[in-house]
Amino acid sequence: MAAAAAAAVEVADDEAPLQGAAWLPHGYRLDPHSHVQGQLVYAAAGTLATATERGTWVAPANRVTWTPPRFAHSHRFYGETDVRLLAVPVDLCGALVDHPSVFAVSPLLREALLALTDRPERRPGAHRRLLTVIVDELADAAEQSLHLPEPRDDRLRSATDLLHEDPARPTTLAGLGRTVGASERTLSRLFHTELGMSFHRWRTTLRIHHALGHLTDGLSVTDTAMACGWSNPSSFIDAFTEVVGQTPGRYQADLRRH
Repeated sequence: MAAAAAAAVEVADDEAPLQGAAWLPHGYRLDPHSHVQGQLVYAAAGTLATATERGTWVAPANRVTWTPPRFAHSHRFYGETDVRLLAVPVDLCGALVDHPSVFAVSPLLREALLALTDRPERRPGAHRRLLTVIVDELADAAEQSLHLPEPRDDRLRSATDLLHEDPARPTTLAGLGRTVGASERTLSRLFHTELGMSFHRWRTTLRIHHALGHLTDGLSVTDTAMACGWSNPSSFIDAFTEVVGQTPGRYQADLRRH
């Protein structure tokens, strides 16, 4: 089923994107591709990451990713993932933001996403009407903070590449600067001007991205904290709760429930 899902997703721009449901294994990837329509991707169980030239968005089971039409993107799935893909016709896309994003999934939105990807259309126009409800819900929803932007400056990219390779790396901004040949002040300025956040905030978001993958794969909260660079579980729990909106323990409990 995973191979069939991948084959259906990786289509040319003038074809319709995949819509429906599939179970995909932990670590499964879909290579960069684009669609003539917009696309919503929801992990009813598991976690997914959507990457574009503007950065990476991670969506656990209480988030949905949005990719506008003709925007090149790739996906990676963490844990055994019940993925739901929904095409959004171009005439409805104008109600949503014009860049990739992640939105919170309300109970109403979750049930509507499941209904559209679980069962065939029983009455003409029923799917379109339900899709309009989904778009209305998302148009009023706040964007979430699970976006990890990527830099253009070579010095800053060298620094972020080192952190991508080892998110638990204990280095300071000054230490990174010495490694990549830039001053601490220069790197600090670049983090703010190019990425819109501090070095600490960017690294915390990167570590949360990796933590979501570890937790989805069944690693304990304590082991996840250590693997991702936190010195103690309590500081990890605080950071995770601030970014994701729930504790890591609750996140794992919700995964098991779904």
